[in-house]
Amino acid sequence: MSREGHITPTAPAKAPSRAQAFLFGMGIGGFVDGILLHQLLQWHHMLSHTGGGNTKTVAGLELNTLADGLFHSAMWVLVVAAAILTVRARRQGRLSSRWRFHTGLVLCGWGVFNIMEGLVNRQLLQIHHVRDDLGGPLAWDLGFLAVSVVLAVAGWLVFRGSPTSGHIASARSKY
Repeated sequence: MSREGHITPTAPAKAPSRAQAFLFGMGIGGFVDGILLHQLLQWHHMLSHTGGGNTKTVAGLELNTLADGLFHSAMWVLVVAAAILTVRARRQGRLSSRWRFHTGLVLCGWGVFNIMEGLVNRQLLQIHHVRDDLGGPLAWDLGFLAVSVVLAVAGWLVFRGSPTSGHIASARSKY
């Protein structure tokens, strides 16, 4: 209330920032793809389905190592951007304190990254497939896309189930 006894309207609460968690999910999704599928399992590399990217030659492996490094660099930029946006949202009072809010958006970003990467790199450009070594790469690609859609939808549902999907949570709320 003001000194004159009138009720003063409060400023509307700022909506919590969503971009940082979504970008973090995209970056993590790329890191998981690159580290798990490219390096640890060695199912494919960035350019393994191209003429110059034949993984059976030293030149092809060198090209793929460079392409994988550039890919990881791009994912690193996404994660750094997410960190910067997180600090910015915190300073603006727009960082939700709910785990479901962030977890849902991270999962959604991860799934969306996989969908985009699967559609562009595997289907449109055909520069690599999930598995080239077992035959039937389309089945692996479609299976990966299906899992990615489930991941994105599950993330969205977790996010939408968060009480703060549309407003800032109190400082005491944790879930």
